[in-house]
Amino acid sequence: MSPNTPVGRPLRPQGKLLQEDARRHHRSLLLQQLFREGPASRADLARASGLTRVTVSDLVGEMLSEGFVSELGAPAESRVGKPPTLVGLAADSHHIIALDLSETDRMSGAVVNLAGTVLSRHEVHVDGAEGEQAVELVQQLAAELMDMTERPVLGMGVGSPGVVDTAGTVIDAPNLAWTDTPLAARLAEVFDVPVFVANDANTAVLGEHTFGESGDGGLMVIRVGTGVGAGLVLGGSLLHGHLGASGEIGHVVVDPDGERCACSRTGCLETVLSAPRLRRRTAEPGVDAPAVLTEVGTQLGEVLAPIVAALNLHEIVLSGPAELLGGPLLDAADRTIRERTMPVSSAGLTVRTSKLGDDVVVVGAAVLVLAGELGVS
Repeated sequence: MSPNTPVGRPLRPQGKLLQEDARRHHRSLLLQQLFREGPASRADLARASGLTRVTVSDLVGEMLSEGFVSELGAPAESRVGKPPTLVGLAADSHHIIALDLSETDRMSGAVVNLAGTVLSRHEVHVDGAEGEQAVELVQQLAAELMDMTERPVLGMGVGSPGVVDTAGTVIDAPNLAWTDTPLAARLAEVFDVPVFVANDANTAVLGEHTFGESGDGGLMVIRVGTGVGAGLVLGGSLLHGHLGASGEIGHVVVDPDGERCACSRTGCLETVLSAPRLRRRTAEPGVDAPAVLTEVGTQLGEVLAPIVAALNLHEIVLSGPAELLGGPLLDAADRTIRERTMPVSSAGLTVRTSKLGDDVVVVGAAVLVLAGELGVS
């Protein structure tokens, strides 16, 4: 990546600023500017942030000493007088351990730098692990990833299936048999680094919003793996919902006479759209796979149409196995949404698969750490 290439797009800050947090907030403003726009002079940072030059100089000095930014010399264009010195985010000064627990048969992870670049990968096979055994498997994966970097670790981010609260406790993840599992606290105790855990669909939407090619309107990412969930960014902010359970569209009933779901209901969207179920159905002898995918895409579109109508979303992104989600399924979902909503609701809507591919959750897990530790995302 060129040193002049903007890294990503931040989420809109939320909440009121407390006086004791002013310095951290000001530092975050500068990091957000460097993260979003690329290298800048101290004077440019002062103008963009509204901070005084003295404050900016002090904060830049602090971040230089900690290694988060580096001096890059003068800009290429010539100017009258002494040229300013540019500073930029030092992407490889610290690394992030990012985990994706959303797949059926494996847990995967990566070492990611501060620019969201995946540097190395690793995975472990689940082999039916549940409950405490699954927690131990997460710890094993994290330990092996920690051994793959010699840089200081800024923190650990985890995209987990299920409902996850703001403290990183997995309230309910039926596919891993986790109930009120304090995953963030357990990992922080073992590895002595900050740990941030979020629902995998929320993590995916953070990755897509920050490092994908999403626009400025409302964004919804449908994460298809062992289960099905969704994450939404509206007005630049991640939508959590009451009790943190927003985006649980996988448990909307689409076929009352269908299969039993892990949530104990019958015929949930997850029972037809989850990756294992799609693979089984499309691989059955004599089955017309495109017809099956079209049928499921239509069911997905029926679930999404009221959401599009209510929120006037700009983009819907499908994240998961590309061979299943692209083509007939994507086309049917797109067509059904438009058939079932007013033109004004869907005229500017884009329905596509993720440009980040299989990395969307691990990159989003890195965003959790960037937001939590540096105030940028």
